[in-house]
Amino acid sequence: MSDASYTPTILALACQHRGYAAADLAGSMHLQYPASVRVIRLPCSGKADVLYLLRAFEEGADAVFVAGCKKGMCHYLEGNYNAERRVKYAKKLLDEIGLGGERLEMFFFDAADGPLFAQAVREMAERAQRLGPNPLGRPGPRQDVQEESQ
Repeated sequence: MSDASYTPTILALACQHRGYAAADLAGSMHLQYPASVRVIRLPCSGKADVLYLLRAFEEGADAVFVAGCKKGMCHYLEGNYNAERRVKYAKKLLDEIGLGGERLEMFFFDAADGPLFAQAVREMAERAQRLGPNPLGRPGPRQDVQEESQ
């Protein structure tokens, strides 16, 4: 189902302490990974609620991953474990609705894991490329926003 002209949109929800630091290091090291990734910094990966994950797909993301602290190293003790549990649940929901749980993943990083962050982005891009575009599509401008501006 892959299309050569298709460039997947990837969303990374990254813990500010380790996941985002790994993303920042990957950029500082000029590591190669798809530019279509959008990184959103969270105070903790535990903030990645199931509704946020599902909404990312509703808004057109082709793949989403949560970048948390390595297990046992969370600044908030259990935030990364909570995120992992939520990601597993959201993957089941995505499978049930036919979107595919493979489009969602959880990765654990240390701040010095820039190369691993770049690899995670490449992995998610390859998955999205293999799975094809998000069947929900890319939505146009929201109707409620258009109505309010008139």
